[in-house]
Amino acid sequence: MERAVLIFRQLFDAQSSTYTYLLGDSTSSEAVLIDPVFEQARRDSALIDELGLKLKWTLETHVHADHVTGAWLLKHRCGSGIALSEHGNANGADRLLKHGERIAFGKRHLEMRATPGHTAGCVTYVLDDQSMAFTGDCLLIRGCGRTDFQQGDPRRMFKAVREQIFSLPTACLIYPGHDYRGVMVTTVDEERRFNSRLGGDVSVDDFAGYMANLNLPHPKQIDVALPANLQCGRPAGGSTHDADPKWAALGFTFGGIWEIEPQALEEVAERVQIIDVRDADEFTGTLGHIRGAKLIPLGELRSRAAEIGRDSPVVTVCRSGARSAQAVVMLQKEGWRDIANLRGGMLRWRAEGGAAEGVAAEGLAAEGV
Repeated sequence: MERAVLIFRQLFDAQSSTYTYLLGDSTSSEAVLIDPVFEQARRDSALIDELGLKLKWTLETHVHADHVTGAWLLKHRCGSGIALSEHGNANGADRLLKHGERIAFGKRHLEMRATPGHTAGCVTYVLDDQSMAFTGDCLLIRGCGRTDFQQGDPRRMFKAVREQIFSLPTACLIYPGHDYRGVMVTTVDEERRFNSRLGGDVSVDDFAGYMANLNLPHPKQIDVALPANLQCGRPAGGSTHDADPKWAALGFTFGGIWEIEPQALEEVAERVQIIDVRDADEFTGTLGHIRGAKLIPLGELRSRAAEIGRDSPVVTVCRSGARSAQAVVMLQKEGWRDIANLRGGMLRWRAEGGAAEGVAAEGLAAEGV
């Protein structure tokens, strides 16, 4: 009998310093995603696809004020349900969670623990074996979220952290919703001992007094983020805002590259610019080149970018797809938008029966075609 393995990824949005967490069950391939970010929905769905997972739920630790959630987008891209606290006051959720409820994914589950204080609807998700806890903005690494808006309450936060988080095993890993210094994880034991706001001998009065005098500025994104998150990230009018390119059937990789399959390229080859970034001897070597391809070796791409038109889509090609992926990145930085990499390069193109010109007869077997 196959033993279930927990699939775990910690993802980061640099704009809002938000951590997003993917947890999956290897046996069933079911997964959940905690605190997705709107602008990263395509990245997240690409990773889910690459890992062969089925996203069952997106989970919110609270209604965020610093970024818009990707929950609604992912529901439409992946078919996932949206779950958050019953006290979050958000419309559009598929499940409103009560304290102690379990969210299952395959044979694994998360327990939702109500941990209000940053907002009235803050929760912490605890993995079934209590080896991990996802605390959102309630408990940060050596700190905590602010308590001065969205029904925040420092006394409720103090009680919640002490009773619901510090009661977990000392070795339990704590994964916060944000970190602004690049720190990724802590433990219950560390925060009990070293959290200057909530740990050690700090009393509830100490904590309430500390939080009352933070004098923090108004959150920069609250006027945009809060209304959107009260609709679970659904944009006004229901537009996805990240519609896939229409010029070809493309796939998006976790590495941030649009890719095109050989068959899809055949269908649009007459309407796109094919840029082969191999060296000249490869262009006329054993694999040949695609009809109509323009040779611009990768080392010359920056200096010769002006030779590539901006009025039609671009497909980059190399032997295996590695150099041409870098070509996509380079051209994107120069302003090209409708651009994709040929997945698997000329090796895959030839293996799937794609026609080629300028083929040197010798050595085909060595290339595996």
